[in-house]
Amino acid sequence: MSDVDKVRVDADGERVARFTRGERWVHRSLALLMVGCLVTAAMLSAPTLSQLVGRRFIVSRIHIVCGLLLPVPIVLGLLFSPAFREDVRRFNRFRPSDWSWLRARDRRSGRIRVGKFNAGQKLYAAFVLGAVLVMLASGVMMWRPALWPLAWRTGATFVHDWLALAVLVAVVGHWVMAAKDPEARAGMRHGTVTRRWALLEHRGWLEELDTADEPAQEVRKPE
Repeated sequence: MSDVDKVRVDADGERVARFTRGERWVHRSLALLMVGCLVTAAMLSAPTLSQLVGRRFIVSRIHIVCGLLLPVPIVLGLLFSPAFREDVRRFNRFRPSDWSWLRARDRRSGRIRVGKFNAGQKLYAAFVLGAVLVMLASGVMMWRPALWPLAWRTGATFVHDWLALAVLVAVVGHWVMAAKDPEARAGMRHGTVTRRWALLEHRGWLEELDTADEPAQEVRKPE
């Protein structure tokens, strides 16, 4: 267990650390770039917005820059944040408790030993990562069309446009879920959450923190 998973309790003993500064930086940077891509895409695609905003060349360049920079926060997080690398490892493992969480109606009662991330968050993270890679590849083909065959460019445009719509739906759903959970937003904003919230939403993760925080017992040698 790395030190990023160890509990840090405030003076009142009611809050535990959830995200480090590096983890929050990756999330915010990725969110900002994603919003930039979606907003500029809407300006380029919707005729009403396109006429209202104007300056299509500048908007398209902002869109390209945001798209090219999308993988950068992820790469920097993997290089410089041990906590983020640990998060990636957690996202990459789908456990039996995750399937139970997906099937359960009382998934937020604390009955299921959910880890640091629930199944919905893992699926969303996998979708976003895959979407970033596919959007980057298809976007480069659209940006530099002379380098690719016509069939590739046509397919890239189709995939890019429809995947952008799917990403928009997923991001809006993510925002709606976050709006319903102020404590989860506090964890991403300040880095700590209440112990009560952790017990109900991520009981397995809280138990890991408590176990890691227990002082190691000395092993007595037989006399």
